[in-house]
Amino acid sequence: MIRLGAGRLERVVAVGAHCDDIAIGAGGTLLTLCRARPGLRVDALVLSGGGGEREQEERAALAAFCPGAELRLTVLKLPDGRLPAHWDEAKAAVEELRAGTEPDLVLAPRAEDAHQDHRGLARLMPTVFRDHLVLGYEIVKWDGDLGRPVAYQPLSPETADRKVRLLEEHYPSQRHRSWFDREAFLGLARIRGIECHTRYAEAFAVTKLALDLGE
Repeated sequence: MIRLGAGRLERVVAVGAHCDDIAIGAGGTLLTLCRARPGLRVDALVLSGGGGEREQEERAALAAFCPGAELRLTVLKLPDGRLPAHWDEAKAAVEELRAGTEPDLVLAPRAEDAHQDHRGLARLMPTVFRDHLVLGYEIVKWDGDLGRPVAYQPLSPETADRKVRLLEEHYPSQRHRSWFDREAFLGLARIRGIECHTRYAEAFAVTKLALDLGE
């Protein structure tokens, strides 16, 4: 399996359309990054769920998923499932996020996601973060939209287990959903691990990647 490092990472941006998107799609990767790089700055933006229980869940969850990091989280109040009708507000929020940071890595939904909010946010990202490494995370769901990822972040068994335990602990409002359970999260991580010759992994889409194979 070919492995490419990202070099020195000091700042990461993570965005989600809904509270729990970032944790589900890239929670293991955030745990891995933050443990390896104490003091890492993580600028996170969530477009919906602000002002209520969902925001409280998200703040507690991302603090746990980013141990030792300098976490800056903004949770907005755009209506769930209506991002196309609030495109200007979403674009302005992403532009404001970009104005405040120069990230080494961006974690975002993938453009092929079947949910219109995820897909819309994914398509916004390269219009604002134009010269950055953007990894598109995946979220298992009823729509059956999982594809063939091209990038993988291996997760240790301990990290994969901790990710699932944190999801269960910090998002009680989602426990009634048929897809929100330990078997689904670990099952997908196990499949992605098989694909990259490790036990568990998170997988990502990459829209554009420039290589530096020289000195």
